[in-house]
Parts: sequence; C-alpha cells; structure tokens
Amino acid sequence: MKLWDKIKEKPLMRNLIIFLAVLGPGIVTGSVDNDAGGITTYSVAGAIFGYKLLWTLIPSFIILAVVQEMNARMGIVTGKGLADLIRENFGVKITFFIFLGLLAADIGNTATEFAGVAGSMDIFGISKYISVPLTALAVWILVVKGNYKTTERIFLLFSFCLLSYIVSAILAKPEWGRIGTSFIQPTMQMNKEYLGMVLGIVGTTIAPWMQFYMQSAVIEKRIKIEDYKFVVIDVIIGCIATIVVAFFIIVACAATLHQNGIVINEARDAAVALKPFAGIFASQLFAFGLFVASVFSATILPLATAFYVCEAFGFEAGINKKINEAPQFYALFTFIILVSAIIILIPNAPLIAITIWSQIINAMLLPVVLISMITMVNNKKIMGKYTNNNFQNSVGWLTTIILIVLTIMLIISPLVSYLHKFFFKN
Repeated sequence: MKLWDKIKEKPLMRNLIIFLAVLGPGIVTGSVDNDAGGITTYSVAGAIFGYKLLWTLIPSFIILAVVQEMNARMGIVTGKGLADLIRENFGVKITFFIFLGLLAADIGNTATEFAGVAGSMDIFGISKYISVPLTALAVWILVVKGNYKTTERIFLLFSFCLLSYIVSAILAKPEWGRIGTSFIQPTMQMNKEYLGMVLGIVGTTIAPWMQFYMQSAVIEKRIKIEDYKFVVIDVIIGCIATIVVAFFIIVACAATLHQNGIVINEARDAAVALKPFAGIFASQLFAFGLFVASVFSATILPLATAFYVCEAFGFEAGINKKINEAPQFYALFTFIILVSAIIILIPNAPLIAITIWSQIINAMLLPVVLISMITMVNNKKIMGKYTNNNFQNSVGWLTTIILIVLTIMLIISPLVSYLHKFFFKN
C-alpha cells in the first residue's frame, strides 16, 4: 500500500498534511501588518494612554479576519488576483489612477520600513549606511534568486520572531488586573487625540497592499476550493498572531513608558526608553522585533506592489518565474527597493513627513479598494455560490464607511485649521 493511501485512511493525519501545505498566506500577510508603522502606532498608544486602548484590538481582529478571508476566497474561486479582477470589472482608466496612488504610497511605506531597519540597528551600534544597503541587498537576493516555497518559509520564520515582544512585555511587569479591566470595561474619550489613536490602531491592521498580496499568495500556492477550510484556519491564526503581538507591544509600553510619563515619537524611541525600566534585554528584544518586522515588511511591500501592478496591466508576475519570464515584475520590485533605500540614506531625510503622507494616501485609497472588493465578492457571476454572508457584508461596509469618514477628515482638516486661524485673527 502506498504512503498516501495509508494517510488517506487517517483523516486527522491527512488534514494536518493538507493544512501544512496550505499554511502561509494568512500568517505572512497578518504578521507583516506589524511593520515599523504598526509598531510605532502601538508603542505610542501604550505610552500615551496606557492600557486604555487595548479594547480596540477586538474590532481590529474582526475587521482583519473578515477582509483577509474575502481575499482568500476570491483568489481560490476565481484563480485571479485582486488587481486582475478590478481591471476586468472597473476598467483600465480607474485601475491606472488607483494603482498610481498605491505605488506612491508603497514607496513611502517601504522607505518607512528601511527607517525601521536603520533605527533598530542604530541601537546595536550599526550605522544606517551599513544596515540599510545590506538589508536592501539581502531582500533583493531573497526574492530574485529564491522561489516562492523557500521565501515563504523564511517569512514564516520572521513571523515567529515577532513573538519576542511577548518577552519584552513580561519583563516590563505589567498590571494584569488593569489589563483585564480595560477589556471588560472599555473607556471612550471624545477628544481628538484619543479618537485619532483609536482610528490609527484599527486602521493600521488593514492596508491596501495587504489585500493584493493575500490574494496573489493564495493563487501562487495553487490552493483549491476543497482546501478552503484550511485557508480560513491559516487566516485566523495569522490574525491572532497579529493581535497578540500588538497586545504585548501596547502592554510593554504602557507598563513602563506610560507609568513614567515618557513621550515617544517612533518605535526606536520605545526600544531605547524601555532600557531603564525593564532592563537592557527587554530593550534589545524590542529593537530586534522592530528589525525583524522592518525587514519582513521591506520584502513584502515591494513584492506585493510588483504583484498587483503587473497583474493590473497584464504583465507576468511571480517569485517562481525567472527574470527573463517576468522582467517587468522584477524591474518594478528592484526599483521600489532601490528608491526606498536611497530615500533613507539621504542625510536629514524628512522621515516623519514620508511616513505621514504615505499613510494619508493609504487612507484615501483603502475605501476604494474595499468598495471594489465587496462589490465583486457579492457578484454571483464572479463568485457563484461563494458570495459574502450578511455578517461579512456588515463588517466590510461598516469598515469602509469609517475609513471614508476618516479620509474626509484628513482632506478637510487643513481647511478647518485655516478658517479657525482666519476668524481667530479677525
């Protein structure tokens, strides 16, 4: 009797093997969410508000799980990437403008990741003029010279390395009773700073490029609809890992920085500030987590961008393809890596402005991407019987509405500020 025939007689063993084969897209996509920008957001939230914002991780988990499952389902059912589907259903012109904005945002986001590399390695005494070029070269070699299977395994290893934040938080000796209370009796403040941070935490769990990468990754693995239930498990595990890391980052900063009134502006500041309160080991673990997250995202972001831009305009794309088989894909990936690294190496580069504007563009484009997704996933001509249920639609549309409101606030805030100054002076 052949080995596979023996395995088929044991459903548990068979399911485990299938799950391990499917494992990857959900965990990788979810983990990349904890990039330099995400770590900064969680660190600042913990430093300013202590444990008060931990409750926001619950709706963040729900949103992330629902949206990622939609992407996985669309990829499995259609066999097409999200960019392909947008072009086919909404036309080339709309696709061009959406992706032009996404490309600009992703270059800014990737530059932010290299800033995370520079900041984390600076804590270990390594200059950015050494750490950034070496990281950029390593990322390029990993993708261009590797294949999807090898690359995904390295990504999964990176995902597990992010659990170092758990140790940092435990070393900080948090007040577990107050942590429990923050979930059982969540507080809500109506001031601008608190609301902005709430939106920031929820918003940092979902970015436009993540949706394109998730769907492309499912297609790259050639996952079939029969294995859909295993993909859902993969997505849920990825979402749980994301929220667990976010939880312990907030806890670590709340237990130390908030307790001692320490103000931070970026994730690197949090790693440095932890040292006198939780010890050098906790500080270095925090810096190590930032480095891993930054390298991880500096790989995935340009990769995802190259995937969806090439998909949108009909070019060959995929890590398993050679350079001569997908020249546009590898050229775009190389361009994003090169430009992003160069930006960080410019003396006195405006990193804060780059980070803010890339996030603003993300916020403006994300509702467009979500509306496109929800419209297509409910189209029976595209999805057949695998359309959304009422719960999935409710979460999707509510998230979209919140993001549209945020986008409007971002657009009109300069005008409101100008009018305030004008009337105040007069």
